[in-house]
Amino acid sequence: MQRPETQYARNGDIHLAFQVYGDGPVDVVSVPGFVSNLDDMWESPDFHAAAERMARVARVIRFDKRGIGMSDRDVPVGTLEERMDDVRAVMDAAESEQAVLLGTSEGGPLCALFAATHADRTRALVLAASWARLLRGPDYPIGVDPEGFEQFIEMMVANWGTGRSIGTFFRNSLNEPPIELLARMERHSASPGALRRIFEMLIDTDVTGVLSTITAPTLVLHSRDDRQVPFALGEYLAEHIPGARLEEIEGSHGDAAVGDQVPAYLEQLLTGDVPVIESDRVLATVLFTDIVDSTARASSMGDAAWRSLLDRHDEIVFEAVGQTRGRVVKHTGDGVLASFDGPARGVTCAHRIVRAARDLGIEIRAGLHTGECEARGDDLGGIAVHVGARVAALAQPSEVLVTRTVKDLVAGSGLQFSERGEHELKGVSDRWQLFASQV
Repeated sequence: MQRPETQYARNGDIHLAFQVYGDGPVDVVSVPGFVSNLDDMWESPDFHAAAERMARVARVIRFDKRGIGMSDRDVPVGTLEERMDDVRAVMDAAESEQAVLLGTSEGGPLCALFAATHADRTRALVLAASWARLLRGPDYPIGVDPEGFEQFIEMMVANWGTGRSIGTFFRNSLNEPPIELLARMERHSASPGALRRIFEMLIDTDVTGVLSTITAPTLVLHSRDDRQVPFALGEYLAEHIPGARLEEIEGSHGDAAVGDQVPAYLEQLLTGDVPVIESDRVLATVLFTDIVDSTARASSMGDAAWRSLLDRHDEIVFEAVGQTRGRVVKHTGDGVLASFDGPARGVTCAHRIVRAARDLGIEIRAGLHTGECEARGDDLGGIAVHVGARVAALAQPSEVLVTRTVKDLVAGSGLQFSERGEHELKGVSDRWQLFASQV
């Protein structure tokens, strides 16, 4: 098979390099890790052979993420939300309505978030040598040691361009590429500075809160000998994604990126009976807003003046929601329920509404949560909606209050948060950690 033509998709001002090969009946979107250059990958005989195997059963769409490889490199590496939009842009450019998502290494959390958010465009999900959250914490003892990871970053940056950095991913590998190719892959994938920024993003990436909302058939592939990503992280994915199946692969972390083990499992998945799941449940970010002291203001202003103010309030709300690609679901008394397919857009929208409301002489309280919602025609229901409403009720005047899930998913967006402690939410189990987003 010849090297396929490189094309470019656009997401706003970002150009994303992608290639399409194979003519199978099912589309597969392959999302690689941080080492990626579309053209250079074909110089690896093992990758070439694996690609040919995949091309026999699928139409494969592979791309370089923003900031990496042949895509625009002089741009920020982006948030998970922005990268999720990139996947959609590439699928649109490749005219793919629905695909199996194959996320390798740090491409995995991105694919998991896409599968949860865009269930209608996800036929199945395959996560190879990946994770939901990388670093260890008090509530996540299976992760990588933070101090050791910082030392790992320094080693990677110091040796970048020599081949010895990503060479560590191929220790005990079944398919170790030549050191000259590894060195070229490093240089052609990213600069040392970009590499550091990618790793800094990985430190904050956490999609544990969305795993339970994934409805696509899911296959998790992981090696017990993976020195960079412990096998327990693959087990965690399989345990927390409903119906997911865990399969052990051999070799090192690098063997998930090259070699034919992942394509072999993918071939089994595609040639078997992959159920197409129809679901009315979807991952969404819900925003509730409410006018502070609305009853007292209405009484003091009179009906006509209050109605005029409410009309202007509605105008600024609908404008802000439209500008951030959201949807106003319904009015809730003196506020609204709006939904977004990305949490950063929801938080940004809340900020705009709060600032515009101040210009009208009123204050807004806002609350956001990201979780599984149930579509009921044009309306939304489910626990996530109840959580969002309860969070908004706890917000102070002109405050945007969010759950821990929202904060984790907007890592790298530049949004700043202050802790507001743990709270019990009326009618909802557990205690919830809340954060105020700086307006």
